Amino acid sequence: MEEAFKTRLIVISAILNVIFLVGLIGSCNSSSQQKAAWRREMLNKLDAEDKLNKSSQEQSVYSEKLKLREKDLEEEKAAHAVAKKALVQEQLVSQSLKDELQKVVKLKEALEEELKNSLVQEKQLKPAG
Repeated sequence: MEEAFKTRLIVISAILNVIFLVGLIGSCNSSSQQKAAWRREMLNKLDAEDKLNKSSQEQSVYSEKLKLREKDLEEEKAAHAVAKKALVQEQLVSQSLKDELQKVVKLKEALEEELKNSLVQEKQLKPAG
């Protein structure tokens, strides 16, 4: 009977060992899968962090470029305003010169008319005198 008991005990121990071994293998497999999932998650996080850093650097570069462009634009606006003032002044000078020219032309015409009248009067006076 002791032999049968020992045999049963060995069989039960063997079955329990097989059950524990299957559980251990399943647990190791699950742990391996979780570790692989954790690694994938960490790689994804690192990739996302790298992309974020790259985007931040690009944003900084574009921000600096934008500031330079805005500065250039302000300088161009100032230069444009100066040129516009100069143009207005030139237009005023030009208009003033045109007005003066018209006055001179009218004066010339008046003098020519007066000269003609003087010549006509002189011719009229010569035959008579």
